[in-house]
Formats: sequence, C-alpha cells, structure tokens
Amino acid sequence: MIKKSKIPSSNKVNVNISSSLLAAVQHRCEQTGDTVDHVVQEALAKLLGVEHHTLFQVSMSTALVQGVYQGCVTVGQIKTHGDFGLGTFDSLNGEGLMLDGQVWQALGDGKVVEPPDCTTAPFWVSAEFEADRSGVLSSVVSWADLCGQIDAYRQSGNLFTAIRIDGVFDEIHYRVACKAAAGEDLVMATSHQAEFSFSTCSGTLMGFWSPVYARTFNIPGYHMHFLSNDRQHGGHVLDMKAKDLKIQVMDANNVVMALPETPQFLSADLSIDPTKALSKAEGAQ
Repeated sequence: MIKKSKIPSSNKVNVNISSSLLAAVQHRCEQTGDTVDHVVQEALAKLLGVEHHTLFQVSMSTALVQGVYQGCVTVGQIKTHGDFGLGTFDSLNGEGLMLDGQVWQALGDGKVVEPPDCTTAPFWVSAEFEADRSGVLSSVVSWADLCGQIDAYRQSGNLFTAIRIDGVFDEIHYRVACKAAAGEDLVMATSHQAEFSFSTCSGTLMGFWSPVYARTFNIPGYHMHFLSNDRQHGGHVLDMKAKDLKIQVMDANNVVMALPETPQFLSADLSIDPTKALSKAEGAQ
C-alpha cells in the first residue's frame, strides 16, 4: 500500500455538485489513489485550457540510495497516472520506460519486455505528457551538449520539466541496472550494471529535469531513459550523438507523491543528503 501527500492549496471554493458527479469523483479517487483536490483541479484545467501539468512520483531518491527497492506500486496503478515516465522495478530489476501509455522493462541481459500490470515498482515518475514547447536539435555531440541545449527550452530553475526527444541516434550509450542482492545500497548495486552501445538507432529519449532543491526526493538535473522504436533496446542514458532530433518539453507545476508503507521504507534513515551517491550511481562505471 502507498500513502499520498500533496502540498495543500490556500485557494478554496465551495461548490455544490450532483450526487452522480460526486460518485464519479470518488470512484476515480478509489481507482487511482488521487486526492479529490487533484481530480477536480485536473478536470477544471482541461476544461478551461489552463496549464496544470502534474508529476506523479512513487517513493524518494533518498530511499533508493539507502537500498529501499521493494516494490510498492503496480504497473497497472502507474498507468492510471499518466502516459509518460520512467522508474525501476522491484529489487532494481531493470530500467522502467513509459511511452505513449505503454510500460516497458529493460533488463540486464539486454532484452526489453512489456511487464504485466501486476509487476511492482519501488520508484517511478510519470506524467500526462502535453508539450508546452518544441523544436529541433540540429546537432548533439555528447550527453553534456544535450543537457546544455535542453537548458534553453526550460523556463525556470524552480519548476520540474518533462522532456521527450525523438529521432535517429548516431551513437547511443546506456546502462541497465541489474537485480540487486539483499542489503546492497544503490552505489553497490549499480557498480555491476550492464552497459550497451549502439549506432544508427531510431528511438526516443524520455525523462525529467528536477531542481537542485528536490535532491532528497528526486534525482536532481537530467534523468533520461532511451527506448528504441522497435522496442528491442532501452535503458538509462549515459552518452549519445545525433542530428536533427525533435524535442518537446512540458513544464510541471504540480507534484504528487506516493510514499511506501513497507517496513523497509518506514525504518529507513532518510535524513541523509543523497547527492554524492546519486551522482556516482547515475553515471557510467
């Protein structure tokens, strides 16, 4: 089970609604675990054409660093919170990729499979992707170059950003976390990750940029996963080269978190600063 918390809004409106609408809202909340506030705001935003992009996140980066990898939410539940995103699976068994409403699991042996809805995840970030801005990256020569070019599409250092990039990658280098043994923390678990490189590979980069202040609950900076168009290759991006890539970005001004209630999460020490461990674990070995 997961427990949700959301930063409350100070703006309140008292509205009388029909019993059928109330029942529909309650049913939605029961299906997804969303709060009534979130369901109503999302519906109003769509009706009125107001930007209200939400990130739904399961667990925290600090918990991952401490080795809290036990699955706490199912793939089926994740699909109710968006059509785009990334994460990992129980015991760090591979990389999670969510694109156009489908969830894929990149495994340490190089295979990519579509996991059943009952498969569980210990960490995930998802969104209903609707681009606010788009463009073309004419030439990208490295991961650092890509990050610098995406910076120009972000409007603030204080908002989260969802990023989708499509095209043909001249070179793509990525890693896949292998299933962790009991007791391994994140740095130890990713020290034996599998790495792959391919040339002339069509596919999509999907991911998020998170502000530095979010380092205790998300991965600060850019976090991107790759999925090939033929759904045969995928993982956590380490480096790449490409030309004429289509980029789309979405500002996220609403963040909803679901916190695990597993014994491992409840007893973990989440007071540490995970920055150094995350930096080491997210890079190439």
